[in-house]
Amino acid sequence: MYAYIKGNLEVKTKGYIVIDVSGIGYKIFMSETAIEKLGEIGKVIKVHTYLRVREDEMSLYGFNTNEELRMFELLLSVSGIGAKSAITILSNITPYSFAIAVITNDVAKIKSLPGIGPKSAQRIILELKDKIKTEEEVSQDKSLNITEGIDNAKLSEAISALQVLGYSKKEIEKAIQKIDNSLSVEEIIKIGLKNLAR
Repeated sequence: MYAYIKGNLEVKTKGYIVIDVSGIGYKIFMSETAIEKLGEIGKVIKVHTYLRVREDEMSLYGFNTNEELRMFELLLSVSGIGAKSAITILSNITPYSFAIAVITNDVAKIKSLPGIGPKSAQRIILELKDKIKTEEEVSQDKSLNITEGIDNAKLSEAISALQVLGYSKKEIEKAIQKIDNSLSVEEIIKIGLKNLAR
């Protein structure tokens, strides 16, 4: 319903903010990390939003970037992960680090997040990897002119990580064309995210 909300930052406190838009105050729940990045009270800000509707409540959740929003939506799709857990996870790991942990089966990294035990970590990895597998396989089509010098394993890992964040194969291929072949998987993902955000 709300893609984003732009207005004056009126309240900035633990767990949520209030944005004033033409005299209406929107209470938006956010991760501590995201709140810290917003700047001073009185400043005009833009926050990507997710409206969560349940039988007994309607809550707005806010994010500084589309990647955070996509990660939140993906986490909600994992059985046993609620909105509060997803926000806590977002406070403690960046979307690209999370995506890499899922792709590389890094149970230890995900298990280190607050409120996530070994079983939950394995479930997150399993369910999110299954989502990627249901999408099209990563294309190795040479005509796409994707980074000739990057080895296929590195490229596949970067593409899979970006798919974890909800981007389509076509969007990703366009975003990572002609990237320097000396870059690490993490750097390819960072550049890909910057290009996708444009």
